[in-house]
Amino acid sequence: MAKPQVVKKSRITVDVGLDAKNMPVEMKWAASDNPAGQTPQDCKAMLLAIFDERTKETLKIDLWTKEMQVIEMDRMFYQTLRGLSDTYFRATQNKELANQMQQFTFYFGQATGAIPKEE
Repeated sequence: MAKPQVVKKSRITVDVGLDAKNMPVEMKWAASDNPAGQTPQDCKAMLLAIFDERTKETLKIDLWTKEMQVIEMDRMFYQTLRGLSDTYFRATQNKELANQMQQFTFYFGQATGAIPKEE
């Protein structure tokens, strides 16, 4: 199958400021297509997964600054899991597994306090 022709390119950048021990202390991101503008914006964490076409392996970069609090990490993971469940369903149409992922995500959110527990 022939690849579609590229008609536009977009650039996403992440700048990471490191301390003397190479630990992230500052992170900023920018995207050339960001409707809010291309000015770099502060962030405390990022999770990046790239599927390598040649090796069929997933390459990951997970970074967070020293200021990232556990409660913020719990919320980030809850929101990421929600998004992954939705993405998985859109990509595969596998409703059963997507629903199971959502159930775990709901449990995770309540267990971490990212969302309130139902009574």
